Amino acid sequence: MHRQRPDEDKEHEVTDERRKTLIILNEAPYGTERSYNGLRLTNALSKDEEDDVRVFFTGDAVACAKQGQQTPNGFYNIERMLKVASRQGVSIGT
Repeated sequence: MHRQRPDEDKEHEVTDERRKTLIILNEAPYGTERSYNGLRLTNALSKDEEDDVRVFFTGDAVACAKQGQQTPNGFYNIERMLKVASRQGVSIGT
């Protein structure tokens, strides 16, 4: 007779746990594309309602959260990207 351990069946068990992702940005909003790409990833991951996505700005990246950004036509606007992230339920911290 095979005795089943209490945790043996958990491998195949479906849970209600959400996948949690923390993205930490440290680069200025403009000059490189690191913050832009980090926010693209943030917005892509946060489209799935089962994901808990957070983004944290530190160092020069704190300027990404500044309201009223003026960018030339044709350039990405970090402020708009953050608004999308916020609407999708992303927690934003500085």
